[in-house]
Amino acid sequence: MEFRKLGASDLQVSSVCLGTMTFGQQNSEAEAHAQLDMAFARGVNFIDAAEMYPVPARADTYGRTESIVGSWLRGRPRDSVVLATKVAGPGRNMAWIRGGPASLDRANIRAAVEASLARLGTDYIDLYQLHWPARNQPMFGQWRFDPEGERPATPIEEQLAALAELVAEGKIRYVGLSNEHPWGLMSFLRLADSLGLPRVVSVQNAFNLINRVFEQGMAEVCFREKVSLLPYSVLGFGHLSGKYLDNPGAPGRISLFPAFGQRYDKPGVQPAVAAYAELARRHGMTPAELAISFVAAQPFVGSVILGATTLAQLETNIDACARRLDAGILREIEAVHLQFPSPAP
Repeated sequence: MEFRKLGASDLQVSSVCLGTMTFGQQNSEAEAHAQLDMAFARGVNFIDAAEMYPVPARADTYGRTESIVGSWLRGRPRDSVVLATKVAGPGRNMAWIRGGPASLDRANIRAAVEASLARLGTDYIDLYQLHWPARNQPMFGQWRFDPEGERPATPIEEQLAALAELVAEGKIRYVGLSNEHPWGLMSFLRLADSLGLPRVVSVQNAFNLINRVFEQGMAEVCFREKVSLLPYSVLGFGHLSGKYLDNPGAPGRISLFPAFGQRYDKPGVQPAVAAYAELARRHGMTPAELAISFVAAQPFVGSVILGATTLAQLETNIDACARRLDAGILREIEAVHLQFPSPAP
């Protein structure tokens, strides 16, 4: 297992991060613990969770993922694990989370941290992330900024000040963002530098063969500002495994939760997936291996977030992260990308 420095922090994280959003929904506590055991036996030291998990978010499962991770953490050396989680932001119709929440203000951030610490059974979180921005911006499959969607939002400096208090108290070590855009990331960095507040060390965004919009602006920012990408949805919600090409009803998250398929229900997705699947098979790889290996090879990636519902899936995906793609395959990938540029942003 390769280890990398996360952004400008002193955290050394495995090149694979275990995603946990299935824990408590598609995976039982016992199954989740088995995944954690296997991942850590393979050298993974990095876990990513969120207060709203499991997905799909529901009032009766809220916080269950963190509780499952917490029960696994008990009895293990805390410093052997790099633990990340996230605070839910406003605007997603989750009234069971602090009434919305209405904002990412000091009260909401503090309440979220305290509750996560209790569920996780720890006294500190290594990486605390804002799950999505409080302000109006396109995300989760939207791709155009709409000025008509403007709404009141907690100023970024107030969000950073609230996080700074928690860093000073030792409850969180580092700060990260998620589902961000260049303006937001640069604003957090500029204000942190000018006001002496915690600097963002990572950003967790979707990145895969059919969604490479990160490269259009965020990649340069992350390189110059020493911020690591933690890519999620590296298989495009299962599409890049190729399983939906011949069988749209194949077992998977989209079959179980059709609402999540909207991000990928776009005209260019199927032909792009078919082209990548054919490329993979021509080189003796599965489509999933090609997709994961491509993401893992990118220089701006700190750790690839991999989620799975079975141990076999997880083991195969970890193996794919270690596979190196040669220059010829990378050129062929670029040729497909130019033909089908990011059909699922």
